[in-house]
Amino acid sequence: MNDPEKSLQQLSCAGDYDPNSMPVDKAREVIARFLSPVTATERLHIRAALGRVLAEDIVSPLDVPAHDNSAMDGYAVRFADLRSDGETVLEVGGTALAGAPFSGEVGLGQCVRIMTGGVVPRGADTIIMQEHVRVDGSKVRIGGGHRKNQNLRRAGEDLKVGQVALRRGVSLRPAEVGLVASLGIAEANVYRKLRVVFFSTGDELVSIGTIPREGQIFDSNRYTIHGMLTRLGCEVIDMGVVRDDPRLLENAFHDAAAAADVVITSGGVSVGEADFVKDLLNKLGEVVFWKIAMKPGRPLAYGRIGNAHFFGLPGNPVSVMVTFYQFVRDALLKLSGRDPVPQLPTFKVPCTSNLKKAPGRTEFQRGILSRDAEGNWSVRVTGEQGSGILRSMSEADCFIILATEQGNIGAGTLVDVQVMEGII
Repeated sequence: MNDPEKSLQQLSCAGDYDPNSMPVDKAREVIARFLSPVTATERLHIRAALGRVLAEDIVSPLDVPAHDNSAMDGYAVRFADLRSDGETVLEVGGTALAGAPFSGEVGLGQCVRIMTGGVVPRGADTIIMQEHVRVDGSKVRIGGGHRKNQNLRRAGEDLKVGQVALRRGVSLRPAEVGLVASLGIAEANVYRKLRVVFFSTGDELVSIGTIPREGQIFDSNRYTIHGMLTRLGCEVIDMGVVRDDPRLLENAFHDAAAAADVVITSGGVSVGEADFVKDLLNKLGEVVFWKIAMKPGRPLAYGRIGNAHFFGLPGNPVSVMVTFYQFVRDALLKLSGRDPVPQLPTFKVPCTSNLKKAPGRTEFQRGILSRDAEGNWSVRVTGEQGSGILRSMSEADCFIILATEQGNIGAGTLVDVQVMEGII
């Protein structure tokens, strides 16, 4: 387990540590030093465990499949009976259905009609697909060209007794739930849900259902944050909007840290007369860094309040989503017990747009992937890239990631894209 105090001291002494302008990769590395997953568990029926993280290995109590069985509808035969130089004629001695095995043994010159999943009868070692057979009364005629053991699924070829079917740290998706059920296991130990409290800060914010006065805006950030947290399977607590009042903010931080593993705010971490969050954090806990060399999302704070991790996200709607998926997502998955943390898929494609970019910071522009008639992929920007244009996130299906050292990008240049679909 990490020692947070020691980590912070070591970090502060590091030559490349700059809390005023932390490089993106360095910030990820720093956050990772402070993450210790939850350890509390609960035992749930596997249906209720969908989306949860396994807290134990699932060990197979049986062979899967339990018996040699047929992968096709057809006929179970003895390979030794098949002629290599012409047609073979065999007598049909019975039928093997899935769940209703043939009780006898396949003898010389015999075969058994078998359905997919049916137990291979004694004596048979090869399955002939029904499409390759001509039925002639009680006999079948089989042409040449077959292989021994074809279309057979051997007992234990998927899982053997005592083999680990799923490792601790895996998230239970529908496929994993089905796999556990296929082993006859009804319950599993999972980590408890990560508790996350969040609130917005700012006198200019109003909630849906109220009428904004001049200079006020509807608070959209709490809705996007709630959606992102819910998709990650967190236990979510929304504390609403907290006004720019040091006393109210201090109380909110106390209450949030006491109730949660992670506290997330939006707004209040930039340098302004009414931005009290950073000062309060220095009073109540500690701030590891508060600015990132990136666009959008430069004002990003990470630290601790008591035993709770703290992420202070920017106030602009796009910046909130970009910083969440570049920093907070991985941290929450790690804290939830996921091991390894699934990475967002990234690959290179040509960009059809000219992109403006100043060296010295990493940029995450919003892009749209497309494929031409020949199957070649390309990406274009969604349009204006202002950090307040939430529509750019709605229209995008990927981030275009421009490295720190890059300058302006000409159309046709290969760029890194990070796919959003199914993730945000």
